[in-house]
Amino acid sequence: MYNAKQHSHPGSQVIMATAAVRFPSSWFSLCLLAAVVVLGGCGQPEEPTGGKRDTEHLVETAPVISDTLSVVRTRAGTLSARREVRIHAQEEGRITALPFYEGDAVKAGDILVQLDDTLLRVQLERAAATRKQAAEDVNRLKELRGSKLVSENEYTRAVTALEVAEADERLLQTRLGYATIKAPFDGVVTARFSDQGNILERHQHVLTIADPSSLVTKLPVSELILPGLALGDVAQVRIDALGDHVFEGRIQRIYPNLDPLTRRGTIEVVIDPVPAGAAPGQLCRVELSTHAARRQVIPYAALRRDATSEYVFVLDAESRAQRVDVESGLRLADNVEVRQGLQDGQQVVTRGFLGLTPGKAVKPVSHPAN
Repeated sequence: MYNAKQHSHPGSQVIMATAAVRFPSSWFSLCLLAAVVVLGGCGQPEEPTGGKRDTEHLVETAPVISDTLSVVRTRAGTLSARREVRIHAQEEGRITALPFYEGDAVKAGDILVQLDDTLLRVQLERAAATRKQAAEDVNRLKELRGSKLVSENEYTRAVTALEVAEADERLLQTRLGYATIKAPFDGVVTARFSDQGNILERHQHVLTIADPSSLVTKLPVSELILPGLALGDVAQVRIDALGDHVFEGRIQRIYPNLDPLTRRGTIEVVIDPVPAGAAPGQLCRVELSTHAARRQVIPYAALRRDATSEYVFVLDAESRAQRVDVESGLRLADNVEVRQGLQDGQQVVTRGFLGLTPGKAVKPVSHPAN
């Protein structure tokens, strides 16, 4: 015997059976399975009454600010002697003296190269004799000219011959001077390309001397930096071979032309006096600082670029992101200069660009502290 009761449940009908007698195991299994199926239908979630809720678009922002800032840039260069001269032969001949070698110090006026000048001296003596004879002829004809015993043309030819003889003599004197090559300034021999006894040809490179009293380095500088630099500005110089020591240099020359491909100019920084251990050819790093100027800046992370322009997203009064085209300038550490397009105090988006479109409502959030 058993009693059956019918209970209603929203969305389903459940038959509850209270056993009064012992059932066979197969009946019991069948009833248990039916109860599980019916109860499973009762557990379905209800549809929310309010509809689907929109997800807020979170962004981080930063203000546009203006401040008086200087730009600091570090450029790598190579040290070289401030003055370096290649000594070339202006006359040909056999080398009779070449006393200095690489590393030797020389004084201004020291004889660097002496050529055999025997032939030139003989030619000079001949030219001097010719000039002397021409001078005597002119003096003799001058007296006869006063007596009308020689024609004017004959006297003019004698004067011309004297002028040619004097020119020949000066030419040979000059060539004789070229046979002796002297040091143009105090310096050090940095290269030697021949030896005593060799024959030098005209215009052949024989020695190189450099002035070690000061060193310079040439540096490429962006066209955006150049207007903030001036002759005489101080620069901090580090020479890798000398460790972390900082030496003072100054800008001694700013080249007038820029490379049309890289938009970079060239400056020369001189180190004077030369620190101990510094030498031409060493690698150096020069820190340049421009004059302070008023600049408008934003975080570099806020600047975006596409195929048409540079732009940022700015929050309007209704917390909607609006695209604004800008013109950027110098990179200043984690910031970037903005030359036009923004006003101080505007909030620009620095994070949260995924899915961000102009006009989209956003919610600014603070950057979590580290």
